[in-house]
Amino acid sequence: MTKAIGIDAGGTLTKLAYLNDQHELRLKHFPSNNLPAVLEWIHQQETIQEIGLTGGRTGQIKAMLDADKSIQYIVEFEATLKGVRYQLAKEDHHFKKCIITNVGTGTSIHYMDEVEHMRVGGTGVGGGTLIGLSALTTGIKNYREILQLAKNGNRTDIDLLVEEIFQGIETPVELKPTLTASNFGKVGIKESVKYESADILATIQGLVGEVITTLSIQLAEQMDVEQIIYIGTTLDQNDKLQEIIADYTILKKKTPIFLQDHGFSGAIGALMNIME
Repeated sequence: MTKAIGIDAGGTLTKLAYLNDQHELRLKHFPSNNLPAVLEWIHQQETIQEIGLTGGRTGQIKAMLDADKSIQYIVEFEATLKGVRYQLAKEDHHFKKCIITNVGTGTSIHYMDEVEHMRVGGTGVGGGTLIGLSALTTGIKNYREILQLAKNGNRTDIDLLVEEIFQGIETPVELKPTLTASNFGKVGIKESVKYESADILATIQGLVGEVITTLSIQLAEQMDVEQIIYIGTTLDQNDKLQEIIADYTILKKKTPIFLQDHGFSGAIGALMNIME
């Protein structure tokens, strides 16, 4: 029976992690704008005695929980890294140090080795940027609709490539001709054109992926790290964004790793914290 659960109460989703009777990890999520549904599920699990909490909406969740349950809070940064360590072991990844890039509403980047961990950088560019710019430029706010359209979009007429900057002369050896020289760079130098929503959304997704990856690679080089682990709910069911990130990471001679349950690292870490 479920006696302990970990909860990561994020801005968009509230994620839950727990072990079933066979000690197998189980995961669930609810929209964070429907916290009563989270509480209803918890109340249905009558054997729950301990709850690990993390995330920005921890205060709201804690205020709604029954007073008879043992509640232990862990800072989101710590919970995420505990969860990642568990996931790496479960998926049989073995290396001494890595960069962890957590793509949520914004993006937070961490360094972790066998002994220590620290936040080394971040950017306001993330899932919130993808949704916000999509809404401003196309009027589309539904995340799943954005992903579906972006998957079929074409960036060719919007992004300016390296080879288009160096027309008629040889591209510098350190630059791949098909790399993006300027996201949306063609828009300002072309005659007025009506762009398809799918193309705009694909270009926004390209911008988000390239900014996140560029910063991750720079920090990996600074920390002398080969593996970059990409996690976060913005990557969920977003194969195109993962492809953009993976391709650029490999191009820069780093190894991208996408954990199987990359959106649940915080909830898993909150669970592990109360089970230590």
